[in-house]
Amino acid sequence: MADGDIFLNRDLSWLSFNERVLREAADESVPLYNRIAFLSIFSSNLDEFFRVRMPAIFAFEAIKGKKTNLRDEYPKGLPAEVKDVVQQQLDDFGRIFKHQVLPALKESNIILYYGEDILPAHKEPIRRYFLSRVLSFLQPVELDSKSSEKFFLENNALYFLVDILHQDDVNGHQYWTLNIPSYGLPRFYALPDSGNDHYLAFLDDVIRENLHLVFPGKKINGAWSIKLTRDAELNIEDEFRGDLAEKIEKQLEKRDIGPSTRFLFDQTMPAELKSFIIQYFQFREEEMVEGGRYHNLRDLSTLPAPGSQKLFYEDWKPVEHPGLSTSKSIFEAIREKELLLHLPYHSYDSILRYFNEAAIDPGVKEVYVTLYRVAAESHIVNALISAARNGKKVVVFVELKARFDEANNLRWSKKMKAAGVRIINSIPGLKVHAKVALVKREERQGTMHYALLSTGNFNESTGRFYTDQVLCTTDRIFGRDLQLLFDYLQSQKYVARDHHVPFSQLLVAGFNLIRRFSQMIKREIRNARQGRKAEIIIKVNNLQEREMISLLYEASRAGVSVKLLVRSICCLAPGIPNLSENITVIRLVDRYLEHARIFYFHNGGKTSVYMGSADWMNRNLHSRIEVCFPVKDENLRKEIKKVLDFQLNDNTKAVNFTSEMENKRISDGEKSLNAQGETYDWVKQGSPVN
Repeated sequence: MADGDIFLNRDLSWLSFNERVLREAADESVPLYNRIAFLSIFSSNLDEFFRVRMPAIFAFEAIKGKKTNLRDEYPKGLPAEVKDVVQQQLDDFGRIFKHQVLPALKESNIILYYGEDILPAHKEPIRRYFLSRVLSFLQPVELDSKSSEKFFLENNALYFLVDILHQDDVNGHQYWTLNIPSYGLPRFYALPDSGNDHYLAFLDDVIRENLHLVFPGKKINGAWSIKLTRDAELNIEDEFRGDLAEKIEKQLEKRDIGPSTRFLFDQTMPAELKSFIIQYFQFREEEMVEGGRYHNLRDLSTLPAPGSQKLFYEDWKPVEHPGLSTSKSIFEAIREKELLLHLPYHSYDSILRYFNEAAIDPGVKEVYVTLYRVAAESHIVNALISAARNGKKVVVFVELKARFDEANNLRWSKKMKAAGVRIINSIPGLKVHAKVALVKREERQGTMHYALLSTGNFNESTGRFYTDQVLCTTDRIFGRDLQLLFDYLQSQKYVARDHHVPFSQLLVAGFNLIRRFSQMIKREIRNARQGRKAEIIIKVNNLQEREMISLLYEASRAGVSVKLLVRSICCLAPGIPNLSENITVIRLVDRYLEHARIFYFHNGGKTSVYMGSADWMNRNLHSRIEVCFPVKDENLRKEIKKVLDFQLNDNTKAVNFTSEMENKRISDGEKSLNAQGETYDWVKQGSPVN
């Protein structure tokens, strides 16, 4: 690592990304219900941040006076800084929702109650709905500070804190919790239409309007919504002894009872009630986060949408890849020509066909695949089950430690195993994040290898809105390397960095990936120092690993043009004189989630292009099995460069990420260029590269 290298804080840079998501909700050029969807995404992202990142931040803050090599990544005072940033974003969220989204809904004759008094005409329908559907879900509980048994707040569940005036109580108050049901009832209630107007009410307000029925004869002084977020990390003893799947199942039962990381409360809550809550639940002041009247606004994704389709983005129907005609088998098509899919612009049906046809094709003898996040209703897994039942050898690596997908992956793992699929469940000490599949098919000329090498998961649900690239190939060297990889995965051994396994062309984290990427960066540095053109373009979701960032700084100082497309975490500080003045970082947020990982090196005019699963994070490069692969076909390399150019020249949804972690709009150019729109139109034209 070079002296003077500057690294941005990963958590603050991630919060900057979430601010960029929030900005889409404020963009009036985005259709209304898609803006509402971005509010939902922002809220969901923030929930995950407090479940996953805040525990680590709190833990390092608690290390008083102890030296740690991670202190610069978790500086003193970080929790307070995070809290300030989050509070500002929550204030912005409230302003956007109240002053932009709600009026826009009203203009479309959709009226969402947001703290207003319920109209007289709606009181009776709300009362009937409450008595017939809601009341049975409610469980009021008094908070008795004298009791040794304290009430347990469930993770991310919604509650009211209800203040009951009581003459017999020494303080004149009784405090109760009342759950706002999260399951079994929709978050929003659609009231009977009033002419052209469509009225909607939060479930919270349905309950609030009928509190007198929950506390009959009581004098209700007020009710304020609250929500507690808990640590989501699984405490798994990840070693060779014992069944890892069984350990994960046991830990999943404990996930929702972890220590608190955030107590979100209505900012209008009286000070004396806030003090009572802090003492009753033993919260730390830094856990207390002021919010609005409503929490869990990720539920906005379920807001009913009566009325015009104009409230949504125009649907972009996925395009069938021209090389994948349904008149012939997918294996015949791939054998004729190596194919590159640009998802979700190309139809995901091609991926489904690969697994479906493998299941029934008599020539297919073996199927291998890695699964990281499995769709809830997975057609791919059902095809793998069919393949096994049809007598084929099916080997599936299922990563059971994929955060928040553990239970779903376990469920499918058990189903596949019961059907005769050879299941490999995780490797102690690391995660397998590679996205690869291999079909071995007996043909006249011998065994053919049909490989899918992807930048994203084999998941048809996320495949509808994640942008990824998938290479479909019969390349024999790729096939051999993939067989080596699956042999290794079945060996269930620990991986050591740069451990020797003879992968010829695949770059595999833990073996040769860091070394090869370092060599390619250093090659550009040498070319720049020799006065030759030198250029690096890297697209990743996250950029954190300091060794690689330091190499990019060195490349900048040598005069290499470094263009980075980083969607989320970015610890590299661009544009700093004598350090990174030749580096730009672009962040692109639009209707689809940018998810592909692409690595482009000019290489003296002999372009090298790699794609794969690996972000440049510590965890990806040092604690996971990742696979990146070269794109050998010149026309396919041109296709990838075309997609990168669209994104690098976007001036509608792209922003420049600065060394101050700001998102600065790009306004260059007389003509507006939208990368995702340009990509879709280009794919519809057949992805021409000339």
